[in-house]
Amino acid sequence: MGWRDQWKSVFAMVFVNFTFAVVNVLFKKVLDRGTNHMVIVTYRFIISAIFLAPISCYLERTSRHKLTFHILCYLFLGALVGLTLTQCLFLLGLGYTSTTFSCAFLNTVPVNTFILALPFGLERVNLKKKAGKAKVLGAVICMGGAILLCLYKGVPLKNIDEPTDIPSHVANSNTTQRWIVGSMFLMAACLSFSSWFLLQAKIGKTYPCQYSSTAILTFFAAIQSALISLIFERDLGMWVLKGKLEILSVIYAGVVTSGLCYVIMSWCVKQRGPVFTAAFTPFTQIFAAMFDVSILHDQIYLGSVIGSVLVISGLYILLWGKSNEAEEFTVKQTQLKEDVNGIGDVELQVPVTIKS
Repeated sequence: MGWRDQWKSVFAMVFVNFTFAVVNVLFKKVLDRGTNHMVIVTYRFIISAIFLAPISCYLERTSRHKLTFHILCYLFLGALVGLTLTQCLFLLGLGYTSTTFSCAFLNTVPVNTFILALPFGLERVNLKKKAGKAKVLGAVICMGGAILLCLYKGVPLKNIDEPTDIPSHVANSNTTQRWIVGSMFLMAACLSFSSWFLLQAKIGKTYPCQYSSTAILTFFAAIQSALISLIFERDLGMWVLKGKLEILSVIYAGVVTSGLCYVIMSWCVKQRGPVFTAAFTPFTQIFAAMFDVSILHDQIYLGSVIGSVLVISGLYILLWGKSNEAEEFTVKQTQLKEDVNGIGDVELQVPVTIKS
């Protein structure tokens, strides 16, 4: 790749993580106004399905595979695990905590996926090599940081006046309880999203049409979210988005983050690989922290900072291990090809004796 293409992919991934941070900030403001989180999820997936359907029909009009009942079952399960439950749990956690804190848990997704893939043989660890040791060390550090985020809040790092009509010890107790509950929801959301990657690996092999499969996933997720919303909340008035912020937030989330960003990430994975793409995940938290301080004026706590540093450090150690492992595999493949070509050359040089 030329240096221009390399910088294009860098700016593309920075843009993707910036948009993810923006949508989380918007959703936080919408949730604080009392909008039902399942309504946001449902509208987001409806808009995503409408946006992706014509794109998939056009781009994959000649290469689309046949849909079978077996594939539809996988897509339905993938939508339930990776989209509906993930978004529902994440927005619940976001409502209880802050944008920066919620985005910190997103950094655990690659590590969770690595751990869940081990029992299925999709990932292997060779502790005799540096790459294997790095992957294990990164996973342990990242999980330690996630546990610290859940259990330790620490002292506030900003001076924000507490409400005068609520005693400080009562306010701190309620905030801590909400923090712990939100952490549980966020951890569950990240585990659900990590499980989706294992399902997606199977879906990608049986139905390798990424645009069509994503459109179908978002369609199923919209139906599932609507049904869950109607089961737990019968008030039809909640489906009316009352403000411009609510309307713009769901349109932005559906078109930009679930549509445009998916296309950009697919291009980056194709150009630079999955390790390069995953390495930019912490940028979402960095941008979210900037928005939290400047726009939402949320409190930042010592436990969040320490836990985030551990999570990001563990993520990069694991990614370094995977990158190093991939380089070793490439070198071995190159040497094997050279050895095979060398054997062929030797065989060609063997003289042939013709009997008279």
